[in-house]
Amino acid sequence: MTPRVPFAERGGALRGLLDLATGCYPAFLFGGALGRVLPVFHVHDVTREWLEPRLQYLAGNGYRTVTCDAIARFAIDGTSVGPRAVALTFDDGWASAWRVATPLLKQYQLTAILFAIPGRIQDAEHTRSMVGPTHGSAPTTIGTTHEPPTKVVGADPRVRPSGNEPFVTWPELREMQASGVWDIQSHTRSHAMIFSDDEIVDFVTPAFAREPLLERPLFVTADALGTPLYPRRSRMSDARQFLADRSAAERCLAHVARHGGARFFDRPGWRSELEPIARQAQGQFESDEARASSIHQELAEGRAMLNEKLGVNTVRHVALPWGIAGDTARRALAETGHDSAFAERPLRRRGVHAGDDRYGLMRLNAKFLTCLPGRGRRWFFTTV
Repeated sequence: MTPRVPFAERGGALRGLLDLATGCYPAFLFGGALGRVLPVFHVHDVTREWLEPRLQYLAGNGYRTVTCDAIARFAIDGTSVGPRAVALTFDDGWASAWRVATPLLKQYQLTAILFAIPGRIQDAEHTRSMVGPTHGSAPTTIGTTHEPPTKVVGADPRVRPSGNEPFVTWPELREMQASGVWDIQSHTRSHAMIFSDDEIVDFVTPAFAREPLLERPLFVTADALGTPLYPRRSRMSDARQFLADRSAAERCLAHVARHGGARFFDRPGWRSELEPIARQAQGQFESDEARASSIHQELAEGRAMLNEKLGVNTVRHVALPWGIAGDTARRALAETGHDSAFAERPLRRRGVHAGDDRYGLMRLNAKFLTCLPGRGRRWFFTTV
């Protein structure tokens, strides 16, 4: 039987229904007033078609956007953020934050918070072009101060030209920081998913390439066909990482390679061939001390890398991946100098209130943004 994930780490429809039934959602989602809540909305990858109408809604209804410092002061000591204040947060640092969101934020004179993953950001020779707003027509391209990326003969091989990287690059992130429309903060160093148990639950097959990039275990690549997979949890959970025996994985990879590579998985009995090979070796669990050290390092280096690369000393807030914060992570947040953290807790009020736990601040899905009081308002059940 696959080990159960603790309820506090689960999302999905059931969790949403429970939060709804217990009054965790603010009244403004159902036609009520904004009240004393500071709505903090989160989003990941975006398109112009999705984002622009929501920014238009904020700007047209007189809303102001605030930074993480202002959110933390409000939560910790009740310092007012002023009327009609909201916060927009973008997780992960997908390339669309640079290409799509940056020009739109400038146009509508709004700001946003980007929780970036420095361990996944590549350097580059150039920034990529930005897709500008066109009010219903085909997107236009806004040129940057750089020429389009080209291959430079003799260039430093450690510096990759801008192209299809899924995340923002360091040159782009530096320009975003300098633009004045972004508050860059941490999403931990690597947004790590770890193996949390020794039960084999699957193998890397060609279908693994379709799994969301950030939900794959760290260091397991889509081309490593045959690699055993184990139950997964966030590095920020209290799970101890299971360190699988590499020799077993190597034997599985070799078996798949000898028997057709990707075509091996077309065989009806492929799983029965790999399971005995994978079970020939035993891994081990990390110690409690190693777990605490790893979590501390993820948090400390996330801050340090961003501050160093951006040439600032303003990164002191974090959004924890998947909103998961175990007891070990909560202790490490204070030890690593974080002023606040966004993390999910079941049966807690969504949005930020004065007096909230600084390491358990709660956000709202950005699809609810148009539930804010204003012209063209929608209600909870009509959002998309």
